[in-house]
Amino acid sequence: MSEAGAPLILTAELPPGLHRRFTALRSEHFPPERNHLEAHVTLFHALPPMCEGELRRLLGRLTAAMAPVGGRIEGIMPMGSGTAIRLASHDLLMVRGDVAEHFHGMLTAQDSHNPRLHVTVQNKVTPAQAKALQASLAPIILPERFKFPGLALHRYRGGPWEFVARWPFRGK
Repeated sequence: MSEAGAPLILTAELPPGLHRRFTALRSEHFPPERNHLEAHVTLFHALPPMCEGELRRLLGRLTAAMAPVGGRIEGIMPMGSGTAIRLASHDLLMVRGDVAEHFHGMLTAQDSHNPRLHVTVQNKVTPAQAKALQASLAPIILPERFKFPGLALHRYRGGPWEFVARWPFRGK
């Protein structure tokens, strides 16, 4: 896929400790042949590649004005054939809403609505395998507050993503 045609993926970065913890869960429970990524929180799945310059400028302005954004681990999120960690963050959804409004009319159907914030730790397994993991994780994935340190942009390359840039939240 050419750089000009590769969709852009916008994620919220996790703090280092949570990133390591959730990446370890992915490594342990995600089917290895499908596990091309570390733990991540997807905000947009396929932004138009032709908007990259404008998106970079917008993200620079948004993150310059904001301190790290508060988030909360809510618990386990069943996904039918997988398992995720459910997250909540009103402020992160507001940032996402600003990006969505800016690119209104250019978003895919999937990206046209607010996501359910989560980190997928298992996918494309049988429902029985997913339920077993959910039962084993429920007692250890407890509510916890944290701060999202920034946003990151990637290009979709069919499996692994290509890192493009990072924007830390730098406001007071």
